[in-house]
Amino acid sequence: MSRPVKRSLTLKGHRTSVSLEDDFWFAFKEIAAKKKLPINVLAAQIDADRDLDTGLASAIRLFVLRHYRSTS
Repeated sequence: MSRPVKRSLTLKGHRTSVSLEDDFWFAFKEIAAKKKLPINVLAAQIDADRDLDTGLASAIRLFVLRHYRSTS
């Protein structure tokens, strides 16, 4: 697995960044495409649903993991 890379996102009009490994980033983009959602919209949904104690990058990783567990 690759080292985390900083990726830029826009949430509610504000730029932010998350550090994600390539595998998680590409899976996240793939899920967004399958849902026909821009990646920033999906990230905003995850951000709104996450626990305040959970960082956005961790919330995205958990979202990806849950997505693939539910489809296998």
